[in-house]
Amino acid sequence: MRTFGLILLVAGLAGFFYCGSRASEHEPLRAGLSVTESLETERGKWDAGRYGAAAAAFMGAVLTMIPRSR
Repeated sequence: MRTFGLILLVAGLAGFFYCGSRASEHEPLRAGLSVTESLETERGKWDAGRYGAAAAAFMGAVLTMIPRSR
């Protein structure tokens, strides 16, 4: 479980920074957009990927902290 958590943590951090750099290439989102409307833009898709990668990194950090069962 610990090894999977480390892999998930590293992949999540890499994905977070990659999606963040790709999102900065596009113009910022307009204020007041719904989630559905923002996902129709390129910036919104990369931002959603960034949030997903952050969630994966968080889950990886949690999995690395779970004690080993004997």
